[in-house]
Amino acid sequence: MDIRFLGLDSPLLHTLHNILDGDESDAGNGKPTKAYVRDARAMAATPADVEEFPNSYVFVIDMPGLKSGDIKVQVEEDNVLLISGERKREEAKEGAKYVRMERRMGKFLRKFTLPENADTEKISAVCQDGVLTVTVEKLPPPQPKKAKTIEVKIA
Repeated sequence: MDIRFLGLDSPLLHTLHNILDGDESDAGNGKPTKAYVRDARAMAATPADVEEFPNSYVFVIDMPGLKSGDIKVQVEEDNVLLISGERKREEAKEGAKYVRMERRMGKFLRKFTLPENADTEKISAVCQDGVLTVTVEKLPPPQPKKAKTIEVKIA
């Protein structure tokens, strides 16, 4: 948590903040890195609904107040759908101070392993009224192989 917005920006609090949040140098001693913890928090704070239809999979995530440029939808490793982005804090207006801050700010991230029948070439994403809908089309079922008839020759 960033405590500077409270006006408590002292070296002692900065040191305590670093101790509590960990540091990238902790990677070699068995502790999770700060980046890993940040990504885990971002994933836990980004709930999603996943629906399966006969011809597609649909992922629905609430993204209030975000523009399409703040959201990234990618496919990595050929079958992992990655939805990420960042909600940035608004600039404080001169003379104003926060009395309460409850809205979540910062990075968000979700990863979904796609099933084998997902067509990663046919993915669409639409963000409307603060709701991101990502549709992944399914591959058509494989056609059953027809029996091959072999002509028998008489010798």
